[in-house]
Amino acid sequence: MALTPRLDLRQSQQLVMTPQLQQAIKLLQLSNLDLAAYVEQELEKNPLLERSEGESDGAEVSADSDFDTDFDGAGDDFEPGGLDELQISADNAPAEPDTGALDTDGDYDNDYTNDSRFDAPEEGPAADATDASYLAASTGTSAYSGNDVNLENMLSEEVSLQDHLVEQINLLNLSPARKLIAVYLTDLVSETGYFTGEIADVAETLGCGAEMVGEVLNELQGLDPAGVFARDLAECLALQLKERNRYDPAIATLLDNLQLLAGGEMKRLLEICGVDQEDLADMISEIRALDPKPGLKFGGDVAQTVVPDVFVRRRPDGGWHIELNSETLPKVLVNNHYYAVISKNARKKEEKEYLSDCLNTANWLVKALDQRAQTILKVTTALVEEQEMFFTQGIEFLRPLNLKTIAETISMHESTVSRVTSNKYMATARGVFELKYFFTSAINSTSGGDSHSAASVRHKLKQLVDEESPNKILSDDKIVELMRSQGIDIARRTVAKYREAMKIPSSVQRRRLKKQQIAS
Repeated sequence: MALTPRLDLRQSQQLVMTPQLQQAIKLLQLSNLDLAAYVEQELEKNPLLERSEGESDGAEVSADSDFDTDFDGAGDDFEPGGLDELQISADNAPAEPDTGALDTDGDYDNDYTNDSRFDAPEEGPAADATDASYLAASTGTSAYSGNDVNLENMLSEEVSLQDHLVEQINLLNLSPARKLIAVYLTDLVSETGYFTGEIADVAETLGCGAEMVGEVLNELQGLDPAGVFARDLAECLALQLKERNRYDPAIATLLDNLQLLAGGEMKRLLEICGVDQEDLADMISEIRALDPKPGLKFGGDVAQTVVPDVFVRRRPDGGWHIELNSETLPKVLVNNHYYAVISKNARKKEEKEYLSDCLNTANWLVKALDQRAQTILKVTTALVEEQEMFFTQGIEFLRPLNLKTIAETISMHESTVSRVTSNKYMATARGVFELKYFFTSAINSTSGGDSHSAASVRHKLKQLVDEESPNKILSDDKIVELMRSQGIDIARRTVAKYREAMKIPSSVQRRRLKKQQIAS
């Protein structure tokens, strides 16, 4: 066969990730908070998008399921107008902005220029009578009155731990160099109040002596709250005891042997500390009254309340009503009326291309939001179908489930189901659960019947530990024996793994803890 150059024509197919497809995939895995932030950014960038605030615009997206729902084609056709949010008309379009710069023909007048509500009051006696009404009309608030001051309307910023420490440092009589070191050390304090840096590293960074850094650190350890700037738990507790004037050699020895206290080795502590049982009990009580994390009294991130994306309710006829939370669904509209106004005045090619891109982006965003809502509803409906026993009888009846089962039910890819179930929550009569919670691995049954869910097995493990007698602590081998008697084929290492994941101590540690509880 001769090696000669030639031209060949081949035909192939490939999936191209267009920007629109990438956007749709990104929207699927966003939580409701992240989605709201994303939509806000699009509203700022795209002049053709507007927020729908009408009561009739909040469409209810729900499904009633008797577990015979036909998913074929559901949510696949995304035509504008599928949801109430997509209904666009000139009647509900917002007032037009000032388009004087584009209005070359003079057909569009600014109606606000002749509105008396926006005219400032005239000077003179009449102005005094209209000052209050003018202030209310122009700002949307009532006029100031010294008798109407409401302190609840005055917001204050929460003081962080670093701010609290810097305020105290400013009151100390420190030289400029030492004050600089003190402020630098403040940045190395964790939210719990512990000093996380190294004195040698700080000295090298600031170009000073390690001895000076240590002296400044010792001085900062006297700041409020007591225990701040400690390098470990023992030092934190010692600082608090010194502040209470309760630090003596016996309790110092106890702090040096906290690992023995944690292990419940009281006999060794009595020998090491040189005290009797009564004194040791008093010292332990004092230590328990201290705060191991003094920095948490200040600032910190505010915990966000979980807002469910889906509501699941039982219908009177025994079926299930599955409804998307309309409060978490962004309501946006494409203002075609505004597009018609400004596109008519566009002259340059760049202006027309920009408007066309904005319109296409706005339309695709609305379609992508619609598709996201429908996909979440489909996945949730399939989940409720698979885990009906959980909703009716409890966690012990949670079935093993994987992404492939749900993907085959709704005719979608597993990756799509994985994205939909990420950072999404379902509100049920049994509480609020993340959609990922319903996907658990399987534990075989000893009788060869249906497998058990890993979540239900962990629940049974916790029940056995909670119900055990202080005089008869269950070992991992005993737990395996009890579970196998209930039809759960589980290995000892699996029990140990589940126990450690749920932060349940070992049988030896539980025995010591329960003896301490009985003694106290």
